[in-house]
Amino acid sequence: MLSTRRLKDTDEPAAAAATATEQLQTSSAQPSSPTTPNPPGQAAVRDQLKTEAEQPPAVPGQRSQVPARAQTPVKPPAARPERADVADRLAYLDSATRRINSALDLGATLRNIGRVLVPTLADAAVVHLRDPLPNVEREPGFPEELRIHHSTGTRIGRRGRPSGFDDRRRSRYGARSTADSGPATPVTRGGALAHALLSRRPAEAAVLGTPGAERTEVLLRELYGTRGVARLAPGTSVLALPLRGRKAVLGLLVLIRRPPERTGRRAFDAADTATAAHLATQAGLAVDTALRYAREWEIANELQRSMLPLRLPQPHGVRLAQRYLPGERGAQVGGDWYDAVPLPGNRVALIVGDVMGHSLTSAAIMGQLRTSAQTLAALDLPPHEVLYHLDEQAQRLGREQHLATCVYAVYDPIANRVVLANAGHVPPVLVRPDGTAELVELDSGAPIGVGGVDFNSVELPAPPGSALLLFTDGLVETRTRPISDGLEVLRARIAAARWQSPEQLCQEALRILPPGDRGDDIALLGACFDGIPAGDVAHWYLQPRNETPGRARRLAAHTLRRWGLDELSEATELMVSELVTNAVQHATRPVTLSLVRTTRLRCEVGDDSPLLPRPRRTGPEDERGRGLQIVARCADRWGATRLGTGKVVWFEQRLPPGHVPPS
Repeated sequence: MLSTRRLKDTDEPAAAAATATEQLQTSSAQPSSPTTPNPPGQAAVRDQLKTEAEQPPAVPGQRSQVPARAQTPVKPPAARPERADVADRLAYLDSATRRINSALDLGATLRNIGRVLVPTLADAAVVHLRDPLPNVEREPGFPEELRIHHSTGTRIGRRGRPSGFDDRRRSRYGARSTADSGPATPVTRGGALAHALLSRRPAEAAVLGTPGAERTEVLLRELYGTRGVARLAPGTSVLALPLRGRKAVLGLLVLIRRPPERTGRRAFDAADTATAAHLATQAGLAVDTALRYAREWEIANELQRSMLPLRLPQPHGVRLAQRYLPGERGAQVGGDWYDAVPLPGNRVALIVGDVMGHSLTSAAIMGQLRTSAQTLAALDLPPHEVLYHLDEQAQRLGREQHLATCVYAVYDPIANRVVLANAGHVPPVLVRPDGTAELVELDSGAPIGVGGVDFNSVELPAPPGSALLLFTDGLVETRTRPISDGLEVLRARIAAARWQSPEQLCQEALRILPPGDRGDDIALLGACFDGIPAGDVAHWYLQPRNETPGRARRLAAHTLRRWGLDELSEATELMVSELVTNAVQHATRPVTLSLVRTTRLRCEVGDDSPLLPRPRRTGPEDERGRGLQIVARCADRWGATRLGTGKVVWFEQRLPPGHVPPS
């Protein structure tokens, strides 16, 4: 009976549950009207089922007997917060990686690293890089020294900027130096700092003042000294991560979390360490990329600058000045150039051009076009002919089409005229003697390199006191200002400003640049026209006859007496006689003889023969070949220039002491 009683007691809950299940299934299978209340018995069974369903099953098989409608899935209470934390961390890693790699400039890259780490992951971050910054294209070897290049949220290790410190000083790989002005930190072989840089073991966070933080404290003392470490309170969590490039370690990233009682944030845990290690990897690659880009930018910039003239000639009758501003680090190197070429007759050719595109190729094409322009200018061709030959030359530079814009001008200080031709370039600004400025609207034509384009020359008066400004489009066109507005702003600025020299003219032109980065490089060439008075110039056409050298001597002597240069008469007559004699022997058309008095006395003899005279050695019995030797001995400078219609041989002499040159 005891066993029967126990069996009944055991089967009663199961029987009751089975009965309740059958009743619930029967009631759920029959549709009920919303206006018909449930019978009292069913409500009691439902209440009983709900109470029993919340209890652990007495028999393992009993769980399957509970209807699906009554089962409540049991989830760990931390499952949903953990998944949300993982999603937030992945989103943070994605946005942080994008921001770290969003810049090519080293300074901007370091600032982005600090912004993504502080305050999201750490309270402070310090970036140490090799000193000097290495050439990342080859193995730099063991890091001898580190220097702080950026810090966020702390001043630890930073030295104060001394008085007079120029933050614009250039570093080896940057438009501005990002390094701290204090001394660098040496890296001792075998020390804690060397271990942190070169170890391949995963980094571990340490809490200052706790067991196991001894190595980190030694590392911090190497980096910041004992006084620097004393500024970190006990309980501060520190994480040191190497910044590795593609070939070598580039520096060290130090992350700091202040004690929890100050910030309410716990120390770095394993998840924080893994996140920081991933971002340190991205930061190292971003720094490597910035250094590579900076090196390429420096090479391209040096290439372009090496192709530009170091200084401009200063011919008489005109004052010249130039400015060249490379684009900011965000922009690649361009192909802007300027040049000035002295021509016979005290004339000067003024050239400004711009190769389309921004690359090393643009700089190389610029160098070739500038060399070609110099050669063509020396032939004394008209401006439109120079552009025509440049157009032909550009079509032969490589397989790809290379386009360039150019404006070419020739100023004659004796005639007080300027001749210009334009090939798709922005119009220059001509300033009148009364101060009014105007844009020289030329037939711009097509850029150089298109082919089959006719170029035209325009001659304009350029009296003494006038000026001409040639420039590239980077001066007047910006990201926020169209080129038409920029041209008008430049014209108004030059007309309203007071300037006396070509340097001041270029400086006033640069004042229209808005603050901020420049997307393009800028080349300017300013010329102030002074002219040469007609009374200081003598010019003759002489027929190629045997008596012509004697007449040339008499004309030169008479002119020198009129100018008060009798001391130079004897040497000048001798050199004029030798050059005119040589010209008469080869000329078929009239020979030209010119004397120009400026701060020096210049003589030019021209003829229609393209053969340039060359000095040669003569023997005792030779009757010819001594003329150029006499000129070279008596003159301060001499030379010969081949022209499109012949040649010109010239020489110069210093004025005697006490002679006042013309103003």
